[in-house]
Amino acid sequence: MTASALIIVDIQNDFCPGGALAVEGGDAIVPLVNQLIGEFDHVVLAQDWHPAGHSSFASSHPGREPFSTIDMPYGAQTLWPDHCVQGTKGADFHPDLEWTKAELVIRKGFRPGIDSYSAFFENDRTTPTGLAGYLRERGLGDLTFVGLATDFCVAYSALDAMAQGFSATVRLDACRAIDLEGSLAEMTEKMRQAGVRLI
Repeated sequence: MTASALIIVDIQNDFCPGGALAVEGGDAIVPLVNQLIGEFDHVVLAQDWHPAGHSSFASSHPGREPFSTIDMPYGAQTLWPDHCVQGTKGADFHPDLEWTKAELVIRKGFRPGIDSYSAFFENDRTTPTGLAGYLRERGLGDLTFVGLATDFCVAYSALDAMAQGFSATVRLDACRAIDLEGSLAEMTEKMRQAGVRLI
């Protein structure tokens, strides 16, 4: 029988109110996520972990504004404010997140030339983070996703989980979205079509 795991995506200071790339109400999900941590035997965290000057930062592209889009060798890339820079307070997990039970922290976005939304793959869709192999080796196949943001890192992670043969549930009440130009509706529909369970 496949064991279940809670995958907590990017509940970091920079994605919470007051942070560099704040998701509205991002900190409001922390009590519910803490409750879920207590209910799951297996917990994995994803952590955005960018080097300074990362290629996905608008500041790395003179004349470009945050939330504009550029073409990268791997496809279209949204440019973001500098966020979750390695070793900074903004990259730390939210102080109220009771994350010490986590058996694995998977860091993503640390390659300077490529961004990473999914906890499974970089944005080229081919460079793996190693998460799929870890979960398979541990016999963890029934995955529940929570965190930030629903329409980017959570959705991409859940879609990749399905594509990798895992079952994926997204607890929408334990997520918050950026909703950039309709991205929430678009990614919610993509998850629904892929067979992700949305509750």
